[in-house]
Amino acid sequence: MEVTLLGTGAPAGLPRPDCPCAACATALGDDARAATALLVDGAVLLDLTPGAVFAAARAGRSLGDVRQVLLSHPGDGPAVEVPDGLPQPGRVPDGRELALLTGHRVRAVAMDAPGTGYAVTAPDGGRLLYLPPGGAPAGLEEGTAAATAYDLVLADVVGRPDALARLRAAGAVGPATDVVAVHLDHDVPPGGEVRRRLAAAGARAVPDGSTLVVGSGEEVPGVPRRTLVLGGARSGKSVEAERRLESFPEVLYVATGGTRGGDREWAARVAVHRERRPGSWRTVETCELGPLLEAEGPPLLVDCLSLWLTDAMDSVGAWDDAAWADGGERLLRERVAELVAAVRATRRTVVLVSNEVGSGIVPATASGRRYRDELGRLNASVAGECEQVLLVVAGQAVVLRS
Repeated sequence: MEVTLLGTGAPAGLPRPDCPCAACATALGDDARAATALLVDGAVLLDLTPGAVFAAARAGRSLGDVRQVLLSHPGDGPAVEVPDGLPQPGRVPDGRELALLTGHRVRAVAMDAPGTGYAVTAPDGGRLLYLPPGGAPAGLEEGTAAATAYDLVLADVVGRPDALARLRAAGAVGPATDVVAVHLDHDVPPGGEVRRRLAAAGARAVPDGSTLVVGSGEEVPGVPRRTLVLGGARSGKSVEAERRLESFPEVLYVATGGTRGGDREWAARVAVHRERRPGSWRTVETCELGPLLEAEGPPLLVDCLSLWLTDAMDSVGAWDDAAWADGGERLLRERVAELVAAVRATRRTVVLVSNEVGSGIVPATASGRRYRDELGRLNASVAGECEQVLLVVAGQAVVLRS
């Protein structure tokens, strides 16, 4: 099966007409995208968009052999005039399958939002799943025949990362599935930033006009097993960490700060974090990270190491100079070494968050300087065991190691 992407952008395209935003201003060259439309084996056109004939010609393809045009977007008909020679566009009812004379089989997949998804099986057995903008599959169940891993999935990964999480949970996306982001809009700056975010989800973007050979062994982006996200207060580090796992189901969120009974400001912070998390995530409040890192299970998000260190320093009496000199320092070093070893040995996907506090004013107290120094050492040690390290500044992620 060959799939030519005549466009990979949102319905309004990228850049959007007359939009002054920074993302649209920088959407040039390969980052400029027409509305998403797919040509499958030259015979099936998924979504009819303005300029489809010219887009096909630029990609070295013709629409002359198209035998079926199917719409995925909400609505009863095409948004553009049907070019001469093309069949009248239609839509397959949810759950129904259409068999074409070309040997392709197309099944309509029900969505949780207006629109229709399509699962296409080619005569050679290749299988793809195409989802409309803003939609996620409804009713997928783990282990069903319909949820066997597809070779290629084309979906709104940026706008609906939970759609990818659902597909993974059902087994419709596996380690060898090529996930390509389409319907790309101006919500994320194009170029390196959108590629970085997609890679964290195990997905990729391709330029308009690209032809993909399904099942050809295209390199699927590997999700880093261990990622450390650093940043200052309110830098956006927790949002960045959560974003890296929002396309995965059953994430275990490890909160190291506890509830702090009676502290209303802290309770408000915790509530904001909880409201941001997908409903499928579970939360555990603990500083005992070693057993979690050693166990098998879903991805971990640890937020954060700076609070873990506070708890560890409390436990060894690190704030008292005498206790620190009388074995406290040694005990803390041992606890840090155990944590670092657990991070090194873990087989789980884990994203760890920590504060970067060493770049500001030198603390006025000895205990404050001690905490700053120990956190710097902890961050450096954990970073040394991570495949990817990010520093978040003003909501922008700077890749330190990748």
